[in-house]
Order: sequence, then structure tokens, then C-alpha cells
Amino acid sequence: MSAIGLRAPVAPAAGLRGPIRVLLRQHRRSVWAAGALLVLGIAIVVGLRIRVAVASSDELCADGDITRCGDGSYMPTSARAAAEGYLSGGGTVVLLLAALIGVFVAGPLIARELESGTFRLAWAQSVSPAQWLAARLALPAALVTAGMTVLVLVYRWGWSGMQSNPHASGLGWYENGIHPALGPTAVAYALLALAVGALCAVAVRRTVLSMSLTALVLGTVMLGFGKRRYELWPTVRFLGNDWSSSNAWHIESGMLTASGKKIYWQDCFRAGAEDTANCLRNQGGITYFTDYHPASHFWPIQLVETGILLALAALAVALAFRVLRRRHG
Repeated sequence: MSAIGLRAPVAPAAGLRGPIRVLLRQHRRSVWAAGALLVLGIAIVVGLRIRVAVASSDELCADGDITRCGDGSYMPTSARAAAEGYLSGGGTVVLLLAALIGVFVAGPLIARELESGTFRLAWAQSVSPAQWLAARLALPAALVTAGMTVLVLVYRWGWSGMQSNPHASGLGWYENGIHPALGPTAVAYALLALAVGALCAVAVRRTVLSMSLTALVLGTVMLGFGKRRYELWPTVRFLGNDWSSSNAWHIESGMLTASGKKIYWQDCFRAGAEDTANCLRNQGGITYFTDYHPASHFWPIQLVETGILLALAALAVALAFRVLRRRHG
């Protein structure tokens, strides 16, 4: 019997290890590029904090003022002002990164293979369609979760050091340009982008169209949460006209009538009233009110948003496998 006849048959790769190794070889440049972006983001945050610390020798007051303390004016160092400006867009950067992840998964990772037909080579080598798709979801999900977690921790460190300054501008925890980068919602957005990209790819099977549809869906979701995030958790109501809180998220204010109906300041502004207080009273207002989210609502809002995003991601993944199964068995 020949040596060829004695050779043991080659067993298929166990589980997803084989497809994942192939996927890493195919897209190793993209993995390195993503790692470089992560290192760059970390370096920017650390660099900003170091620059602020170096420039602190020019600050004459504990709050970072470079003018005379207690004179009623405030002027930060250029390093502090630049750091506040860059950090105020951290949440926006996280959302853009999530969108890029979704577009990459929809295009080069899945749709391109379906469009060109190269997926048949993998399926002919003891890799089922479900394993093929699972590998293209599992590997990016693991890398994205780890990378986003590190990025969020570093960003929170940089943000907290600047936000503690009472004169910091644009760094409130509730700002749309801040909130998504401060907690698990950053990871949830990335995983949703991954799932939506996969669903669009297996449903459309065209690279450019899948990428465009993914960007449209993700943009709609992100915009929707940015507009309605304040509704994710019940607000707190303060009665009186002396409400003041520098770290609270002001939602709406005005006056209450005897029946409890709310009359808003903006209604009088739109009507062109010169004396808004009299305008509110003329409409039956008797008690001032302010609805707001205190700083303690940060985590409830974060966790509710994260839960919704992960539920949408799970739904998108389930639909992607169902579409793939119906088309390819």
C-alpha cells in the first residue's frame, strides 16, 4: 500500500477555530489598522492630560485660572482649553468608529465575498454557512469589545480630570458629544453596528449597497437616541424658582397651573412676550417647576440605552442567520 493510501484523512477544523484563523490572515491589515487607531486614541487622551499638567505652572488659581483669583473673570491656559475642546467630542468619535465597524463588516468582510462568490471555497471545505457567518461575527465582536472597553476607560480617565473643573465647558455627562463614550453604550453601539452590517450584507449581497444601507440604519439609530435619550429614565421635578445645579441635565422648566398643567418658558418666547413671568402667570401659572436629570441618573440612562442596543443587536444577528439559512440552507 502506498504512503498516500496510509495517510490519515484530514479532520475539519474544530468549531470556529479554522474559519477564524483564515479570517485573520485575510484581514490582518485591517486588524493592524484598527489596533493603530486604538493606540492613537489612547495617545491623544494621555497627551492632552500631560500637556495640561505641564501648563499648570501658568495657572494662578486652583480652578485653572491664569488671571488674578477672585476678580470675577476666568481664563484657562491654551492647553486646558484645547483639551476641553477635543474631549468634548469623544462620544461623537465613538459613534463614528462604531459606524466604520458596521460599514467594514457589511462591505469587505461579508458582502464582498457573497457578491464575488468566494464564499463557496470556504463552504466546500467542511465549513457550513452558519460557521462561516459566525466566524465573521465572533472575531470582530471579541476585538471590538476589548478595544472599545480600553478606549472608554482611558477616555473616562481623561474626561474626569477635566470635568472636575467648575469652569469646564461642554463636558457635561449628558452632552451628546460626551455620553456615548463614558460607559458600556460605546461597546453596545459597536456590537449593534457589527450586527446591522452583517444583516445588511446577507440580505442585500452587494458591497456598496450594503455599506450604504448599514450607514443609513446606524445613523438613524444614533440620531434617534441623541434626540430622545432624556426619555430613557424618569426625570426629577424641582418646585420653586431657585433651582441650581451645575452637574444636572436640565430638561424643561416653566410654571404649573392649579390643575397641574405645565406651561413652558419657550411658549412665551415664541409668542414674543417681553415679560415671560407675567406671560406664564396670565396663562394660569402659579408655581415654578424644573424637570431635570441629576448626575445620579447617569448609570440608569447608560444601562437602559445599552440594553436596548444589545437587544437590537441580538435581533439583527438572529435575522442575519435566518436570511442566510433560507438562502443557502
